[in-house]
Amino acid sequence: MAAVSFKYWNDCVDPQDLDAMWTDPDVRAEWLNVGETMGSKVHLSRDPDGQPYLTQTEMKVVAGIIVRRHFVSQIDSDMLCAIAELESGRQPLATQYNKKSKDYMMGIMQISPKTADWLVRDLSYQTYEVRGVSKLLYKPFVNVYLGAAYLKWLSNFEQIERSEEFMVRAYKGGTKKATHKSTLHYWKKYLSVKGSLPARKVFEVGPVPIALSASAAAISPRKGANPTKTTWDSRTSPEDMEEMWNNPNVSKEWTKSGEKRGKVRLSHDTEKRPYLSRTEQRAVAEIILAKHFSTIGLKPTVLCAIAEIVSMRFVNGVGQRTGLMGIDYPTARWLYKEDLGYQGYIVKSVEDLTNPFISMYFGTAYMAWLSKYEGRERSPQFVVQAYISGPQNVNLQETGPIWLKFEEALNRYEEVKKDQCSCPIL
Repeated sequence: MAAVSFKYWNDCVDPQDLDAMWTDPDVRAEWLNVGETMGSKVHLSRDPDGQPYLTQTEMKVVAGIIVRRHFVSQIDSDMLCAIAELESGRQPLATQYNKKSKDYMMGIMQISPKTADWLVRDLSYQTYEVRGVSKLLYKPFVNVYLGAAYLKWLSNFEQIERSEEFMVRAYKGGTKKATHKSTLHYWKKYLSVKGSLPARKVFEVGPVPIALSASAAAISPRKGANPTKTTWDSRTSPEDMEEMWNNPNVSKEWTKSGEKRGKVRLSHDTEKRPYLSRTEQRAVAEIILAKHFSTIGLKPTVLCAIAEIVSMRFVNGVGQRTGLMGIDYPTARWLYKEDLGYQGYIVKSVEDLTNPFISMYFGTAYMAWLSKYEGRERSPQFVVQAYISGPQNVNLQETGPIWLKFEEALNRYEEVKKDQCSCPIL
């Protein structure tokens, strides 16, 4: 491995990431207290052996920034902090050689170049380009981003929603050792470390601080996805907003609640999470189908029922699922590729999927793909089960809980009569 040396934060982070660090009040206070000054290089802390490391405050903020930008409602930043503590002691230059895999484990989260290449190439985690330049894995933001991406993959391994314990133990020993006794001690240590981490604010965000520079001003913390995106207009294109206003039911609902063009508020629950009314959700489904999928005969009520199950109509998604339709970023990027041709909307980051129209579009595209899975025409039951749990986990021999949940959600929409015994999806 080529020798790499970091003396300053400036040596191992991009300028915009350093600005984001300065923007955090805890990091700013810590740095100013030890004599760092804005506009000058920021020293990395050193252990007694002279190795650079991140303080717990710095680590917490790096993890928080990565989660807020790329993994909202998908990965817990405390999980990243605890694993970083166990894997490297928060040392960005930590390196270990794995004799079994014959590969180096690098950086704060101990990511191998092989794993990094796979995440970038096959799963489209391309925010930081690292292929062929393994030393970039020593950079804290790059390494934590890829560590989070790997945990995100583990969270839905084999299209099954996995527990925190599975994810952590698989991170240590691989998916085959996730339930093996060899990783149990690691899990117990993880719980101890996680429990001892410094307390954090809910969602780790507060008011947007005064911009420290032009690039810092472009980076605002977010709650859920982004606290500034509390209106429909801030999340949605003008063209799609015009379509919403042209929908008589939506126009009636918005006008009745005092909404005005250019500043339509999103509904929020008691925890300030934005969600769609059923009228709004139905309109989004109708618009997406009419503009992009008019030939496949998919019913808008079906899309609405899927959204009810996977996101409870929350714009940012729920749990491990992103956005209204629960479509994650790698799946959206895969659907967007030219060979599949679903390019009605551009998706450049996970935050794009918190746009209701973009999430609905790629959710619909995925259902269209599933309807002809492996070159065969598929039944409604197959499509619904495959959408929720993956095409490899479909059981059509019995009416399982997924289909029952779907029918229950479907019945919440006025147009569907309760005595229907089947649902014509496609």
